Amino acid sequence: MAADPRHQAGAAAEYAAAQYLVSQGLTLLDANVRYRDGELDLVMRDGGTLVFVEVRYRANAEFGGAAASVTPTKQRRLIRAATRYLAAHPAYAALPCRFDVIGAEGDQIAPQLTWLHAAFDAGR
Repeated sequence: MAADPRHQAGAAAEYAAAQYLVSQGLTLLDANVRYRDGELDLVMRDGGTLVFVEVRYRANAEFGGAAASVTPTKQRRLIRAATRYLAAHPAYAALPCRFDVIGAEGDQIAPQLTWLHAAFDAGR
């Protein structure tokens, strides 16, 4: 059975994003962490900050592009997943956290990446 092309594109974008962020000095801690009410694409460390990264792939920039697709509802799901992650990893609970978004657009193999630092916050 062939894999879903959308899933393949998303996985390729997540891989490209992880590679890019590592090249920028971040450390990959976890990927594709799933909880009942949300998923974390990438969990990284940027110095003393824990970074939850949402990767959004779009073939083109129609309808606002990849980054615009992180709606307030999606943000709440990411915040809930991050809260669960912190509860499961108490060693990270005292670190400052931020939520970044990587927009990946265009070619699936080598997408154009846009990194939005601190794209939204959890209000904590």
